[in-house]
Amino acid sequence: MSEEQSWNLARLIPTSGINGADEQERRATSALLAVMSSVKEFGRALTAPLGAPAGKIETFIEVPFKLGEAKVFPDGLIRLTRGKSTWTALVEVKTGNNLLAVQQLENYLDVAREHGYQALITISNEIPPTEGQHPTAVDKRKLKRVSLHHWSWTKVLAEAVIQKEHRGVADPDQAWILGELIRYLEHPRSGALAFDDMGQNWVHVRDAVEANTLRAHDKAAAEVASRFDALVRYSCLKLGQRLGTEVVPFLTRAEQNDPLRRQSTLVTSLVDNGIMTAAIRVPNTVGPIELVADIRAGRVTCHIDVDAPREGRSTTRVNWLLRQLKDAPDSLRLEAFAIRARSGATDLLGAVRSDPAVLIDDPTKELKSFRVANSGPMGTKRGVGRGSFIDSVLECVQNTYELVGQNIKAWAPTPPRLRSSTEVEIEAGKPPAIPSAALSSQDGEASISAARELKSANGMP
Repeated sequence: MSEEQSWNLARLIPTSGINGADEQERRATSALLAVMSSVKEFGRALTAPLGAPAGKIETFIEVPFKLGEAKVFPDGLIRLTRGKSTWTALVEVKTGNNLLAVQQLENYLDVAREHGYQALITISNEIPPTEGQHPTAVDKRKLKRVSLHHWSWTKVLAEAVIQKEHRGVADPDQAWILGELIRYLEHPRSGALAFDDMGQNWVHVRDAVEANTLRAHDKAAAEVASRFDALVRYSCLKLGQRLGTEVVPFLTRAEQNDPLRRQSTLVTSLVDNGIMTAAIRVPNTVGPIELVADIRAGRVTCHIDVDAPREGRSTTRVNWLLRQLKDAPDSLRLEAFAIRARSGATDLLGAVRSDPAVLIDDPTKELKSFRVANSGPMGTKRGVGRGSFIDSVLECVQNTYELVGQNIKAWAPTPPRLRSSTEVEIEAGKPPAIPSAALSSQDGEASISAARELKSANGMP
C-alpha cells in the first residue's frame, strides 16, 4: 500500500475528534443547520412541510434565552425571512440513544411563546409510529400558540439523499456541501443511528405469543406494537431514499385521526393471532404493499393486490399477469379471486407458468383480482444483523417492491376503434337492403356520406 493510500481525506464535516455525547450533538446540530442555510433546496425541503415561507434561511446554534430567573440554551434556531414576514423555530437535538426530555421541551415551548416564535423542532433517533405524532408527550396547553414538530435523523438523511440524487441541487458547490453532510450522517460516529432495536420487551412478547400467554392489557404488547409501526416508517424512509420519492405508511382515515386506534388494532391482532400487519404506499403503483409478520408461523410476507383485466377469458387474464412477472422468481405465490367467491385458487409462480389453468377454479366465473405474495423466514433477534426481525422485515419489503411493485402496471381497456366504410359488407345474392352493420345517422356526416356512396355502388336507392 502506497503512502497516499493510508492518508485520510480532508472532510468538510470531520467525524474525528468527537469526544462524548455533547460534542457529538453539537457537531451534528451545527453541520445540519449550516447546510440548511447554505443549500437552499435542502433547507426548503425540510421547512416547507412545517408551514414556513419560502425565503432567506438563517441558522444559529446554542442561542441563550432567559426563562424566569434561569437561562436556557436551545441547541439551535432557524429563521426564515420573506419581505416583512418572519418565521422562527427553536431546535432541540439528541444523538445516539439519548431521548428527548419533557421538561426541556416544555421550557423551550414557553420561550418560543414569549418571543412570538412559531415552532419548536426536535431531532433525534426516535421514530414516531405515525406521521405527525411526536415521540414525547408534552402539556397540550403549551401547543396553543407554538407548533411542535419532529424529525428523525433517518428522515433528515433520507431527505438529503433525495434532494441531492433525485431532485437535484442547482449549484455544484452546494451539491458537494450536501454530499458532505450525507457522508457525515452516514458515519457511525455521527450519532445519527438507523433503526436497530425492537425494544427491551421484544423477546418477552415474542415468547408470550408463541406460548399463547400474551394478554391485551400487557403494556409490553403496546410497546412492541409501537416499535413495529416505527419500523414500518423506517422502511418507508429507506425505500423512499432509494427511489427518490416519498413512501409512506398506508393508514385508514380512522387510524390517521386516532393513532391510539391503530395501536389498539395491532395489539388485538398480536394477542389473538400472533400477527402484526401494516401497509406501505409507493406513488404510482397498482396498490399498497401489505406486510404481515406472523410470529407463530415465523414468516414475514408482503403481498400486492392487483385488479384483473375486465375483458378476455380467465386464462387470458392470468397470462396478462404472467407477462408482467417474467423476471420474477418461481417462489412467488399467486392467488386468483373470482367474482362473488370467498376464496381463490393459489399456487407458486413456477407452477402457474407451466399451467395457467391452476389458478382457475371455475371457468364459468369471471376473475376479478390477483394477489402476488413474497414470503421469507422471520428473524427473531431484537437488534439488527443476521437472524434479526428488523432485517427480515426490511428485506421482505424491498424485495417485494423490486420483484413485483415496480413491474406491474394497472390494466387499461383497449381504446375503441373507428370503423371505416370499407368494413361495411353486403353478402352476395342478398336483396338490396341496408345491412345491420351499416352506418347510421349517429355516426356523423362523413360516415353518412360513405354509406350513401356504398349504397349507390351496390345499386341501392
